[in-house]
Amino acid sequence: MKEVRRHPELLGGRVEEKQAGGGTRTHGRSLTRRVLCQLSYSGAPGMVVGATASAASPDESRSACDNRVVSVTGTHAERITAERARYVAPGATTPPLVVARAEGSRITDVDGRSYIDFAGGIGCQNIGHRHPAVVAAIKEQADHYLHQCFIVGTYEPYVELSRRLAELSPCGTGEQRTLLVNSGAEAVENAVKVARVATGRQAVVVFDNAFHGRTLLAMTMTSKVKPYKGGFGPFAPEVYRVSAPYPYRGISSDDAIAALEHLFKADVDPATVACVVLEPVQGEGGFITMPPDYLGRLTELCRAHGILYVDDEVQSGVGRTGTMWAVEQYQGAEPDILVFGKSIGGGLPLAGITGRAEIMDTVGPGRLGGTFGGNPLSCAAALAVLDVLAEDGFLARARELGSTLRGRLEAIAARHPEIGEVRGLGPMLAFEFAEQTHDRARALVETAFERGLVLLSCGLYGNVIRLLPPLNISAHDLEEGLAILETSIGA
Repeated sequence: MKEVRRHPELLGGRVEEKQAGGGTRTHGRSLTRRVLCQLSYSGAPGMVVGATASAASPDESRSACDNRVVSVTGTHAERITAERARYVAPGATTPPLVVARAEGSRITDVDGRSYIDFAGGIGCQNIGHRHPAVVAAIKEQADHYLHQCFIVGTYEPYVELSRRLAELSPCGTGEQRTLLVNSGAEAVENAVKVARVATGRQAVVVFDNAFHGRTLLAMTMTSKVKPYKGGFGPFAPEVYRVSAPYPYRGISSDDAIAALEHLFKADVDPATVACVVLEPVQGEGGFITMPPDYLGRLTELCRAHGILYVDDEVQSGVGRTGTMWAVEQYQGAEPDILVFGKSIGGGLPLAGITGRAEIMDTVGPGRLGGTFGGNPLSCAAALAVLDVLAEDGFLARARELGSTLRGRLEAIAARHPEIGEVRGLGPMLAFEFAEQTHDRARALVETAFERGLVLLSCGLYGNVIRLLPPLNISAHDLEEGLAILETSIGA
């Protein structure tokens, strides 16, 4: 009998291990539909109340890729899920995964089941869970101090990270300034604040399929009613929306530029627009990738009207597309303000904005900031993340991962006509089901989870599957994850 990885310290009840053929571990637990839900921002249609988990027979659980069947009674996951339903606000999505530990591209749940992670905490683990350099940096910083508040006392990790970000900024030449905050939504709102002061204008232009956050202004800028906006109005004023390119659904760069020019004729005077905010790869919107010519043309149009171009790279940045920032891959594109977050903190909360000094310096002292923005631990982690990305060949290998992933996804799509398009930039990839309904994507996420793969869906209709594995995922885990992915389609 082949050796099976055990986690006896995590097991919450009687566990029986049996051998089956193949290359991955099944998880032997048949969760009720009240527990299984879509692992995405979009969440589940209902709450988990009185959820149960039952043992599955080997025949029910075994697939071509399985090599272990686990029968669990009285699991920790069942207990924690029930307590979650009792004590945690139901507005926060309830996934079936109850995490005990994570390492690299693997997550282990509280009952000892191991999962391959193609979600990365929604794009926050570009260099993998608990990268040794990040963990070491956090521990070292913790030995000095945990919190100061940058408004109360200056500390070097914040300053050093700002220096490094200035060197990496895509916002043209000259001096750069950085503000560090806690989340992508907070960073987006501060980018708009800076743009309004710098231009003396109020209006903001955003795009269809955008996601910019859940706070009031960021939510107003987001382009999806359910679950993000329904019932939360009234919304912030002076936000205008226009089409972005979406070639698969028939919207070209020419169409999008024409729509923006029409907006300036019909709805808002461009002389009153402070900024245009766009994700180069629209994350929650469905990994819709801007065509090669569009960002350069958008930059030119913004310059013509004195409008600032804000590049939202909360999800697409920090190497996710094979370059530090996705916008680097677009000729003629030069943002005025960069928004970043997610993976910059290596798993700790950190986000921010970087922009040209002449723009950022228009906002005077005391007008920006917050208690925990640029926390010392997060800054130390971020510096370690940047060191890893700067290692010789790291981003080149990330681009190779992108080529491998695209080739495999295109081959899968060729065998599954229900898949309409494979798209993305570098290793930031997704595929869209042709039918504009969430049914196929939700079923795939659930089935893949049962077989040991964590996936995310996205898109306005929830019909897109996005892949966010670590950029340094091993060939073994990548192959195993892709095998589970394909066998789960239509299963």
